[in-house]
Amino acid sequence: MAKATKKQALGRGLSALLSDPNTDINTAQDKNADQVIGQVINLPLDRIQVNPFQPRTHFDEVQLQELAQSIKELGVIQPITVRKTDFNTFQLVSGERRYRACRLAGVPSIPAYVRIANDQESLEMALVENIQRQDLDAIEIALSYQRLMDEVQLTQEMMAQRVGKQRSTVANYLRLLQLDPIVQSGIRDGFISMGHGKALAHVSTPKQQIQFYERIVAKNLSVRATEAMVQQQNNSVAPQKTSKIGEYATQQAALTHLWGNPVVIQTKGAGRGTVSFSFKSAAELETLTKKFIGES
Repeated sequence: MAKATKKQALGRGLSALLSDPNTDINTAQDKNADQVIGQVINLPLDRIQVNPFQPRTHFDEVQLQELAQSIKELGVIQPITVRKTDFNTFQLVSGERRYRACRLAGVPSIPAYVRIANDQESLEMALVENIQRQDLDAIEIALSYQRLMDEVQLTQEMMAQRVGKQRSTVANYLRLLQLDPIVQSGIRDGFISMGHGKALAHVSTPKQQIQFYERIVAKNLSVRATEAMVQQQNNSVAPQKTSKIGEYATQQAALTHLWGNPVVIQTKGAGRGTVSFSFKSAAELETLTKKFIGES
């Protein structure tokens, strides 16, 4: 009799297994779990909750509308991933853009991979999956790294192994979280790059970071020019000469932008000082020399 019941339940399809309390699956060890876990099942949207661990905070409305139109015409090409939370209820692990687009398109259900995961595993899957995406901005990635390290108790080295990156890459992202929120917004909105932000992370005060950020945007300074400007500020040890330091930092950045190599201006008082150019190879020195004598 038990065998007949099991056979009948399996014959009703994967979705039926999850919608019947008698055959519900809550752990990977439950009967019939292997029939559901890792399989693609068509789930009603009203059975799916959004993921509170979702690191993405901004969804472009125009792109969502475009995706919704595509779903209307072609359907969902790539299934979302969900985890089971209770009887016949699920929570998104990844694929919130597709989920939102389906709602916009008026589609009642969506194909989904079903996983069994606790809160920590769900957090880790969501963050790692999002980190690997190409369209996350640098601040979103940095926040994802930090949250995963905090909540799963990972070191930078362990974090790097989890996402297949160099530890230095993870460290560079985390440095962006030292920036003033205004500067972070500039990175998220595309006014400056991650390279600019990495350089500005070496500026000690938020006020100075904002001043340099505004200068970068106003003068369209390159990353190299920004690095030179920050280096000049950090090399200055006379607080009483703040106005002059700012003036020379601007000139230093302009020279760096003009010649394409980092320029450092060091002052000696009474209007005197030195200007030095940096290079990384003999070929780069040769190119710089040709620029000086007007051959390129």
